[in-house]
Amino acid sequence: MGGPDWVYTETVKDHFINPRNILKDEAEFNADGSGTVGSMACGDEMLVAIKVENDVIIDCKWKTYGCASAIASTSMLSVFVKGMSLAEGYKITPADITDQLGGLPNHKFHCSVLGDRALRTAIDDYLEKQGRDNPFKGNTAVIICECKEVTDQDIEDQVKRGVSTYEELQEKTEIGTVCGKCKEKTLELLHEYNHLYGSHSH
Repeated sequence: MGGPDWVYTETVKDHFINPRNILKDEAEFNADGSGTVGSMACGDEMLVAIKVENDVIIDCKWKTYGCASAIASTSMLSVFVKGMSLAEGYKITPADITDQLGGLPNHKFHCSVLGDRALRTAIDDYLEKQGRDNPFKGNTAVIICECKEVTDQDIEDQVKRGVSTYEELQEKTEIGTVCGKCKEKTLELLHEYNHLYGSHSH
C-alpha cells in the first residue's frame, strides 16, 4: 500500500487495518438502538448499533461495506462517541470525524458522511423504542443533494473550513455529481454561508 498513492494519515491506516468495535453478532450485542444508511447499490452501506444508559452512549458497534475511508471513519466514530450524551452524539458531523482521523484526502471526504447519519438513525430508533419524544430532530440537517446525501449542515461545515466555490464543495462532498438538480439550492446556500463565514481572501 506504500508509494505515492497512499495519502492517508497513520491514524486512518490504523483504523482501517485494525478497525474497532465491529458488530459481529447483532443478536448477541442486543442493541438499544440501531440504524442503517446508504445502499448496496451505491456500494456504501453502513449499520451503527448503540447501547445507552442514562442517555449516554456506553457502547457503539458497526458494520460497513464501504471503502478504506468509510471503514476508518466509522471505526473512529465508534471510539469517539463512547461516553457521549445522546445530544452530543446527535450533533457529530463528518468534519468532526475527519478531524479525529487527522484528515482524509479531499475526494474521500464523502466516505465519512455515512457514520454520523447512521448514528443519528440509531439514536432515533432508541428514542422511538423507549416511546420518547425526540428532542434533537428539530436541529438536524436537511438533505440538499439526495443522490449523495449531502445536507445543509455539511455545506455549512465546509464553508466554515474555507470552502468557497461550488467546485471545491463538489470535490469535498460529491454534491451535485449525479443528477445535478440540487445545484441551484446548493449555490444559494453556498452564497448564504460564504456571506456568514466567508473567507476574507475573496
